[in-house]
Amino acid sequence: MVKRNPKNRLERWEVALVKAMLAKGTFGNDQDILAYFTRPTRSINHARISDIRNGRMHAKAKPATDEEIQRFLQDWPQIDPATGLHLLGDELLIKAREAMLVAVQSYNNPKTYFRSEVFIVTAIIAWTYLFHAFFRREVIEYRYIRKKPDGTVEVLKTPQGADKYRELGHCLKHAKSPLDVGTKRNLEFLIDIRHEIEHRMTNRIDDTLSAKLQACCLNFNRVLKAQFGAQYGLDGELSFALQFAAIDFEQRKALLPTADLPPTIEAVRARYEDGLTDEQYNDPHYAYRVLFVPKVVNKKGQADAVMEFVKPGSEEAEAINKAYIKEVEKEKFKPRQVVKMMKAAGFAKFGMQYHTQLWQEMNAKDPAKGYGVTLSDGQWYWYQRWVDEVRRHCEDNRDKYA
Repeated sequence: MVKRNPKNRLERWEVALVKAMLAKGTFGNDQDILAYFTRPTRSINHARISDIRNGRMHAKAKPATDEEIQRFLQDWPQIDPATGLHLLGDELLIKAREAMLVAVQSYNNPKTYFRSEVFIVTAIIAWTYLFHAFFRREVIEYRYIRKKPDGTVEVLKTPQGADKYRELGHCLKHAKSPLDVGTKRNLEFLIDIRHEIEHRMTNRIDDTLSAKLQACCLNFNRVLKAQFGAQYGLDGELSFALQFAAIDFEQRKALLPTADLPPTIEAVRARYEDGLTDEQYNDPHYAYRVLFVPKVVNKKGQADAVMEFVKPGSEEAEAINKAYIKEVEKEKFKPRQVVKMMKAAGFAKFGMQYHTQLWQEMNAKDPAKGYGVTLSDGQWYWYQRWVDEVRRHCEDNRDKYA
């Protein structure tokens, strides 16, 4: 059930406007004035206007100026017709929705080259606003504060004098965070990736991170609706992206060996995923993976949806799952297999000793380099990326190994 703020109340700028309206005496009775501050996402008891009139509440608040009243009336009611959200009172929620929409639109733009980078940075902004909207509703302080020697509380400021607000990483650690473990782990992973891409060039990360990005979208929409209402969900805002070309499976197979993550990104992946259990890794809130299988129907007029969902546990699902595992699992090689491939490529003198010397000189077993992995059997296995590196080394030293 969506939680509504049990402490619905006028904000400071609204109190100032109410006091000015009361002082002018031209805005009608308490109920008439209240109408200016009632909106679909918040109801205020008319007694609050009476409390301000009689000085029982906000007695020390200063009334708004004539210019502020005029500006307020010119912009009123400031309601987004699509959602009913107030452009000022619900600003955090509006920004959260818009930021996530921009993230998805940028990712789906066919002319965007750095789609994953743009998505991650913008999506983190969206989640930050969503957390701040949640904390604001729950009356939880989300600014950086510190206690002064005299016991009073001071809000920390930016160099420009604005309040400093908690970043997403800190919000995730709050005891009252509404997120489940999988969703939190997904965002922690993306935050670390954001740190890596913030000040350096990245490449070849779209395919390898897409499951995390999809989970991020679905998680955001789920939390948004659960905490603020289904009417604010983004389900109907964007449809499936269409493509000009189908996937050629032979081309895809040829491209897969080049889809390894850059070393710095692989280091982040290894730090998060190598210690996960199968259940944690397969949590759809951490990474949402979907298998697309071309399908033809037997008769004309049958359902012609682009996507079809198969019931988990069925024979069809099991068959698809086997194909999926075979497709996404990186091929791994033992050292002797790497040496054998080099000999077959014409480098007959390249033996195990040279291979060992090479990986030691390059410190290639450093997980951050992304050349291989240690499996549950305790043995080290090399990825295709290392095979390509060894082949380049042999080509550069053909006289030595041929």
